[in-house]
Amino acid sequence: MSELSFEQMLDEENAKKIRPGDIVEGSVIDVKEDEIILNIGYKSDGVVKRQEYTNEPNVDLRTKVSVGDTMEVKVGKLNDGEGQVELSYRKVAAERGSKRLQEAFENGEVLTGKVFQVVAGGLSVMIDETRIFIPASLVSDTYERNLEKYADQEIEFVITEFNPRRRRIIGDRRQILVARKAQMQKELFERIHEGDIVEGTVKNLTDFGAFVDLGGADGLLHISEMSWGRVEHPKKMFKVGQKLTVLIKEIRDTKIALSLKFDDTNPWLNADEKYAVGTIVEGTVARMTDFGAFVELEPGVDALLHVSQISREHVEKPSDVLKVGQVIDAKVVDFNGESRKISLSIKALEYDEPDDYED
Repeated sequence: MSELSFEQMLDEENAKKIRPGDIVEGSVIDVKEDEIILNIGYKSDGVVKRQEYTNEPNVDLRTKVSVGDTMEVKVGKLNDGEGQVELSYRKVAAERGSKRLQEAFENGEVLTGKVFQVVAGGLSVMIDETRIFIPASLVSDTYERNLEKYADQEIEFVITEFNPRRRRIIGDRRQILVARKAQMQKELFERIHEGDIVEGTVKNLTDFGAFVDLGGADGLLHISEMSWGRVEHPKKMFKVGQKLTVLIKEIRDTKIALSLKFDDTNPWLNADEKYAVGTIVEGTVARMTDFGAFVELEPGVDALLHVSQISREHVEKPSDVLKVGQVIDAKVVDFNGESRKISLSIKALEYDEPDDYED
């Protein structure tokens, strides 16, 4: 066996004494993709393998630490078989994280962590190398069909169960959302009144209307309140996520009825001038019955063209001579603003005297 030089013996004499399980501080002297080399003041350098740095799979350690950084690590084997000291950063971080999570559990603190794994039953979040599991039922205040959208996202939660011995630490995001929505709803109802005009975002579309998020509560924009005219389907007018300026028509308990039929856009405001008796108008056949056709003069203003006023010739049914969507010219023969009724006649265009076509 070769003899040690005086310098080597001096280095060994001055080297710190360490034992497995000790927590030591080291300085990074080299970083590779899968390991970190540390100077820990011992006769041998220490090495932190990737699996002893983090639970994240396939992470490139060069993106996590740099030469010159200092780290607290836990000593494993004094000789890993290659002359280096086996070290673990993950265990130190986990112990520190466990203590922090216990304090957060006892104090009801809101934590923020990154989702590192999505499983069938929920989400796994990592804080200081300590895993917290958030069951799918506690991820949101509504049913989440696809949890994948939370992958790699930062989310807030509280610890509702802390049992490190059984490796059971449960997080809850749902109660945070519920509490915040309740507060937002309270503030919203204190702020709004019937007749107010507010901003909202289309949240959901159905056959009968649109639900609009007002920032604390949803309001219903019924299909009948979307326009002064007819609406075939809400999906033909709006898209989810679209911003709307709406009128609060009614507030009943926690239900809000909305409208887009603003008073200043009511087409009947000046209809008596536009559709005075004797005026010749252009309209579109909107729908038909056995007794006549309803003609749209503008969105929200329909007029009746009675079957007897379609032609000088006898007409059995309006559909015999007219089609839905057909554009026609007719004369206004009656106007009633109070009941919002207008009567038209095509036949009247062919006569000079009103008495000839009065029904």
